[in-house]
Amino acid sequence: MRNNYANTAQLKELMTAPPMTAARHAEVMRQRNAKRRMIEEAREAKKADDPFDSDKR
Repeated sequence: MRNNYANTAQLKELMTAPPMTAARHAEVMRQRNAKRRMIEEAREAKKADDPFDSDKR
C-alpha cells in the first residue's frame, strides 16, 4: 500500500519551483538519448551473437 502522505513538501513549494533551464533540459535529453542508444546497441549485439534467435514472438 502506497503512503500518499510520505512527501511533506507544501503544494506552494512544489508549484513555485523555477522551471528547468534550456541548457539543463538539453543535458538531460542528451543523457537520455545516450542511455537509449547504449541499450539499443547492446540488444543488437546480443541479437547478432545469438545464431538461434529467430524472432521469438
